[in-house]
Amino acid sequence: QVQLRESGGGLVQAGDSLTLSCQLDAPSLTHYIMGWFRQAPGKGREFVSAIKWFNGVTDYEDSVKGRFTISRDKSKNMVHLQMNDLKPEDTAAYFCGTGVRLDGTSREKTSYDYWGVGTQVTVTS
Repeated sequence: QVQLRESGGGLVQAGDSLTLSCQLDAPSLTHYIMGWFRQAPGKGREFVSAIKWFNGVTDYEDSVKGRFTISRDKSKNMVHLQMNDLKPEDTAAYFCGTGVRLDGTSREKTSYDYWGVGTQVTVTS
């Protein structure tokens, strides 16, 4: 039984900030990556950011680099996404995922084995 629960989404104006959080409840699960993907209506799920669980190495999609910061709290089994200077283009449902394979690629959604149900971020102009 693996559960991921996202929180922190909301309705904000351009330039505002939000922090998304993801709680992973996974007894006995060894996970190597955790990441955030987003999906706008009518579009596919796209990579936003990811972090290697054990060494903390991060990766960001170009459009969010410098604005978003991903972090993890290993003691709490949580990952966070601090989003600054939000833009209307950031509007999407944001999903937290985790991958259990050592050879997974952080930018590929197929590398993630479990997903939360998502949290909505809406940015108005």
